[in-house]
Amino acid sequence: MESLLVSTGVVALAEIGDKTQLLAFILAARFKKPLPIVLGILAATVVNHGLAGALGAWITSAVSPQVLRWLLGLSFLGMAVWTLIPDEIEEDETRIAGRLGVFGATLVTFFLAEMGDKTQIATVAMAAHYAAPLLVVIGTTAGMLIADVPAVFVGDRLAARIPMKLVHAIAAAIFAALGVATLLGAGARVGL
Repeated sequence: MESLLVSTGVVALAEIGDKTQLLAFILAARFKKPLPIVLGILAATVVNHGLAGALGAWITSAVSPQVLRWLLGLSFLGMAVWTLIPDEIEEDETRIAGRLGVFGATLVTFFLAEMGDKTQIATVAMAAHYAAPLLVVIGTTAGMLIADVPAVFVGDRLAARIPMKLVHAIAAAIFAALGVATLLGAGARVGL
């Protein structure tokens, strides 16, 4: 249960102000059809984070517990730093939207935007850390939806009121705490 709750909370915080949340704002403003956008976000996230969770599970089986502890600890610390760097949306990701319909555009652009993004990498790390990839994927997917669905419905009005630096600092602190805890041996109960 801890893996589900931590992965949900960390990703929800990390997504605020992230490029995929900006993408949700843009798609909502452009298409004004929230349901296909939300379904596209859900589908893209399940596939993307499902692959990341599977990679995390594989890493757990392929790397020794000592090496894994250091890799994960340093990864979480890296995620803490990365979370403090604001994202910008890339123009290519929004151009796709014109050709595929609302659901297809959202699916493709969100999937591509998440490739190598901090939340995808965090999903890999948390799936390896907790050795519960399904719960982590459910949690990270829920976290994405918690952050991005309101963006679809309320757009820029909400974004202007959220203290982005504070939210990013909290998410970075959580990633840093996970990193330090992992380096100090937390997770040893799950084989790390």
